Amino acid sequence: MSLSILISSAGRRGQLIECFRDAGRRLGVDVKIWAADLRPELSAACQLADGALRVPRCDAPDFIPALLALCAERKIRLIIPTIDPELAVLSENRGRFAAIGVEVAVSAPEIIALARDKEQTARVFAAAGVRTPRTVTGVDYEADATALGWPVIVKPRAGSSSAGIVWPHSPEEAVRAVRAMPGAIVQELWVGREYTVNLFFDRSGVMRCAIPHLRIETRGGEVSKGRTEEVPSLRAMARDVARVLGGARGALCFQAIVTERGEAALFELNARFGGGYPLAHQAGARFAQWLVEEAAGLPLSANDEWKAGVTMLRHDTAVFLE
Repeated sequence: MSLSILISSAGRRGQLIECFRDAGRRLGVDVKIWAADLRPELSAACQLADGALRVPRCDAPDFIPALLALCAERKIRLIIPTIDPELAVLSENRGRFAAIGVEVAVSAPEIIALARDKEQTARVFAAAGVRTPRTVTGVDYEADATALGWPVIVKPRAGSSSAGIVWPHSPEEAVRAVRAMPGAIVQELWVGREYTVNLFFDRSGVMRCAIPHLRIETRGGEVSKGRTEEVPSLRAMARDVARVLGGARGALCFQAIVTERGEAALFELNARFGGGYPLAHQAGARFAQWLVEEAAGLPLSANDEWKAGVTMLRHDTAVFLE
């Protein structure tokens, strides 16, 4: 049995490619991995894949037609998105891909919209009983800088990878940050241990696995050192999150702070594979394998049994071209 997979906006996701290769080996499936990028000649993941494909920008009108043509030509059956900007357009066009036999492992448009709007994320989950940092828009904070107390953090409403975050030293500095950041939100600052919880949802939208890892060290918003841990408050939070996420599909993750007293607060949702997913894979939470099983028509082995205490220490490597 063979299966062709496309990793979209592959960039540096070489380890994700290896996770899907590992899945193929474990299942006895001949997995062929294509990697697509705007400039595949400058993408390390594209060099590590079985084949590289050039695609337009994900916000270009010809992105979806180009991707559909490539999928038909290369007989691709599964697309794995990797970056936030492409999620909405891929989600909205899932039907067009399904019509040619291609599954896009992406959640429903309303889940994508929720994840991209941090103010909405906080409001929707708080209303559902999931603890989140108290959050206001920048406009509301300007009107009353005492509403949240102190300290606070200022973020772009639709930011990702920790880009643009400001840790002000005073309410006055927070107001200045808000004025310099169109669409800013302001949140109360929680202090504690920061975790990512990777989630897997099967085709029917049922959450089958939730695996937390401690973000020991990050670079550019992505975990570079992490360790899987059994955290009861986060496992309970994951169940509550799943009840909110009707229409979730494949890999998602959320980030949370856990205080010294064990209280947890969710502050971000990502509707895609998180950058630290290879740690979950190594610990036994093999989302890549489960997606291959579904796409290949094999029995689904998804489960919530994984190993705590697995540590990931990332290092730099390089791909050389001549």
